Parts: sequence; structure tokens; C-alpha cells
Amino acid sequence: LQDRMEIIQVSGYIAEEKLAIAEQYLVPQARNSSGLKPDNVELHSSAIQSLIKWYCRESGVRNLQKQIEKIFRKAAFKFVSGNTKTQDEETKTSEKKEQQHLSVSADNLKDYVGNPLFISDRMYEITPPGVVMGLAWTAMGGSTLYIETVLSPPSKEETGGKISMTGQLGDVMKESVEIAYTFAKSLLAEKNPSNQFFQSAHIHLHVPEGATPKDGPSAGCTIVSALLSLAINKPVRQNIAMTGEVSLTGKVLPVGGIKEKTIAAKRSDITCIILPEVNRRDYEDLPDFIREGMEVHFVSEYSQVHDIIFAS
Repeated sequence: LQDRMEIIQVSGYIAEEKLAIAEQYLVPQARNSSGLKPDNVELHSSAIQSLIKWYCRESGVRNLQKQIEKIFRKAAFKFVSGNTKTQDEETKTSEKKEQQHLSVSADNLKDYVGNPLFISDRMYEITPPGVVMGLAWTAMGGSTLYIETVLSPPSKEETGGKISMTGQLGDVMKESVEIAYTFAKSLLAEKNPSNQFFQSAHIHLHVPEGATPKDGPSAGCTIVSALLSLAINKPVRQNIAMTGEVSLTGKVLPVGGIKEKTIAAKRSDITCIILPEVNRRDYEDLPDFIREGMEVHFVSEYSQVHDIIFAS
């Protein structure tokens, strides 16, 4: 039956689209259902933007609608209970209900919807050697994904280099780690034959937020970059993120979710991203306001990634 049907891929709303939907439809609807007038409650754009960024990251607007309705219900309750906080001195002294006014902004949003559900996507303001930021696609849209590598001391019985991994990785991602490890060793031997780091190093690779399952091949470039950064003890370029599957010979293969990943990078104040060359058309299809202010590099070989992230 599916073969006879036309499959239409629909991506989620971006933050600007959610803001427009909220201001034009969700806010008036919630206000009317609560029995309030436009001059009773003012919901600032900053509050809606904070809702979108820190409370409602799903693809649609259902949770955003619920949070906006919660704000207006609490506002209506304050009016009927007589606990309305007024905006200025004239309103404070007024006893007329029509003159009562509530202003909800990003500063007092927590009083209405509680503490944020999400925290900052950036674990590191400055990434040390062995740590690189990647871009991932999840059910909640795009997100940043750190790859951490450290050198762990071997036991007396262990000899030779090896790598261990944690972070609840799926089978495909574990294979990506093995491929990236093999390619990183060959690339380091090619570029710096005197560096014997991988011959004896016991490396621990971790992907933070261990309670969240992770899978997929798109972290290949990020893993190779983290391993090389650890091997030469040099951090990668700051404020850079990347995505792309890497082959055993260093080819950078295309990935999905370019729109969501680009939005995640902008949300984390990333100024430079690296994407596979084949995904150039996906990026160029994005609206101008998403691409604005973003430095983008399209690569087909990992050697190009190396030159970008380790440039002096």
C-alpha cells in the first residue's frame, strides 16, 4: 500500500514560524478562552521566544499552545482572586477592574510556567583538546552533540592502543567510532609520522547525556576531529560545529536534517559549521534568515575538515 502512496516529508516549525503562529493565533485564542481583554494581559514577544527556546522544542506547537494557555489561566485567576499585580503606579491605585493590567515578559515568565525544561546547549564555552561539538537530529528537532575524548591510564597487563566508548551509543554509532578510530590513526601517520600517540594510547570516548540513546553515522567527522585533537594536544577552532559521515578512506558522506542542525547551531551561538558537499543544495534551500551570519564550509574529504579546524 505504501508503494502506491506519495510520501510527503514535512519538517518541523522553526523558531520564527512558531513565534508568528503564537502571536497571530495562539495568544488571541488563549486570551478569548480565558475571558480576558487585550488590555488585561500583555504577553511580550520575549516571553514567547523564551517559551520556544527553553520550554517547547518539539516540532509542532502543541506544547507551546498549552504553555500560553497556562499563562492566561493564571492571569485570569489573579484577576478574580484580587491578587493582580499592576504595571505602574497609576494602575496600582486604580480600583477599576478594566484598568487592571498584567505584563508577562522573559523576566517574570518563570512565575507562570515554572523553571525551564531545557538548559543551554553549550557545555563548553571554550572546548579543550579532545572535545568537539557535533550536530545531531532528534525527535525534538536539531541539537548539539559533544564528543569527548580523554587519555585513560592503562593497567599493567594492557599493552597497545585501544578505545572504549560510553554514552548509550547504538550499533551504528559504535561502528562509526571504530571507523573514525581507524581513519584517525592512518591520517595521523600520514601527516605526522613521528607522532606515535595511537600506538599506546588508551582512549575513552564519551558522548554526554548518557541517559539519552544515540545512534546514526552522522557524527563520524566529529569523532575523527576529537581523536586527532587529543592526539596532537591541540583544541579545534572555537565556535565551530560539524556533521557528516566519514568513510574508512576519509570520504565525507551526506546526512539528513540539515535545516534542524543549522537551527541548533544558531541557537548555540555557533558561527561556523562544516557540512558535506552533497548537502550544499539542502543548505541553499534554507530561508535567508536561517543562513544569515553563518560561515559554512562544504567538504567532500576529511582532509578539508582537518585544514579548517586546525588552521592557525
